Amino acid sequence: MAVKVRIPTPLRKLTNGSDEVTAEGGNVAEIIEDLERNYPGLKERICEDSGKLRRFVNIYLNDEDIRFKNNMETQLGENDELSIIPAIAGGAF
Repeated sequence: MAVKVRIPTPLRKLTNGSDEVTAEGGNVAEIIEDLERNYPGLKERICEDSGKLRRFVNIYLNDEDIRFKNNMETQLGENDELSIIPAIAGGAF
């Protein structure tokens, strides 16, 4: 099934400037594999070599962090949206 994926600004150079793309898959891991097929280099920026999501990257399924669901095995339904969000760090108190 096709899922809409929102791409953050730092990764848009890999999607030819698109802020939103469509990918096929039944779970988050399959979506990431499809994104990699269509936009080479994207997976290595969001996943470790083991396939696990990088520590400073968050993926939200319809506004809910997949880490609080089934992580990369989170199942997707029709009309779902994924958002890739790089964590922001830094600053002073």
